[in-house]
Amino acid sequence: MKFEVTREGALKRLDDFIENEIINYNSKRNFDFGPVARKNVSCLSPYITHRLITEFETVEKVLKKRPYQKVEKYIQEIFWRVYWKGWLELRPKVWTDFLEDLKNIKDNEKIQEAINGKTEIVCFNDWVKELKELNYLHNHTRMWFASIWIFTLKLPWQKGAEFFLKYLLDGDAASNTLSWRWVGGLQTKGKNYSAQSWNIEKFTNKKYSNVKLIENALPLIDKREYKLTEIENTNEHQKKNNLIFFENDLNLESYNVDSYENVYCLLLDNDKRKIKLDQKVLDFKREILRNHIKSISKEIKFLENSKSLNLFDQIKEFDVIYPSIGENSSFIKHLRKTKNINFRFVKNDKDLFCWKFSNKGYFNFKSNIPKIISNFKLS
Repeated sequence: MKFEVTREGALKRLDDFIENEIINYNSKRNFDFGPVARKNVSCLSPYITHRLITEFETVEKVLKKRPYQKVEKYIQEIFWRVYWKGWLELRPKVWTDFLEDLKNIKDNEKIQEAINGKTEIVCFNDWVKELKELNYLHNHTRMWFASIWIFTLKLPWQKGAEFFLKYLLDGDAASNTLSWRWVGGLQTKGKNYSAQSWNIEKFTNKKYSNVKLIENALPLIDKREYKLTEIENTNEHQKKNNLIFFENDLNLESYNVDSYENVYCLLLDNDKRKIKLDQKVLDFKREILRNHIKSISKEIKFLENSKSLNLFDQIKEFDVIYPSIGENSSFIKHLRKTKNINFRFVKNDKDLFCWKFSNKGYFNFKSNIPKIISNFKLS
């Protein structure tokens, strides 16, 4: 399975899925037939994570070809990413606590066995190998993996979330962190996800059977409470002359980049990241950026290593296409404090509209999807 590094490649994959496979999505989406047989799912997440194509664009294209009732489940799955981002924006301390937790968890022999695929669980070891080689896992497999990591191997969920972020091409701070919390029973208090041997056997088409698991584990307990914070709409503040964007929002058409004197694309290397990425993931990001920059008429300066960051010693005011809670926003906030730079975050209006429905569980968000579609005339 190979992922293209161009918007054209992403759009082709989306069009092929809409034309040929989406009609069977409901009945086949949970099956992991292996990396050479992924037609039952769209495999768009590496593109949507970087917004080579956006969640909203994806939904719009789907609804132009298919009636909502026939593709409702797929649309709900696409909007999970928007919901997770909004949920974390409203509770940003979950991310900072996650990073702090990692500092206090020491690697041990059991963690090393897990991340090197040397456990006694064959399917788990195979998934470790697949993740490291292909930088992707089927979504259902990610749930099994996380459940085995937490409840059967009894390892800290934070180290599993870090492992995924390191190797996944579609690694996203919100979706990844909150999905691991959900499996553990921390996201929906008292309700964890427990992988079952029969379920793995059925949905791997009997590739794995009689997997020895702890199937009745109790949810994790974390007494920390996270109060809702207000999401600031900074779009109304005074515009700057210089614009910065990162690799996780390449939807530049929404931000009128031609109106800026200078535009900079910034890719953090591992020296500037709290969670170090696999080299293949960094290379994927770099190639996506290089290809996308070529397609933009505006001249864009590509900053891709720590030495190039001396820019911030010379210029002290920037607009920033808001990268959402995660490594990039943490880096910007660090620069704001250490170099006294005036940053103005430019946010996506569609995100801001959707995030106000992320204050509760996904059921509340899901019930508002028709309103979201209507508001932005996506159908």
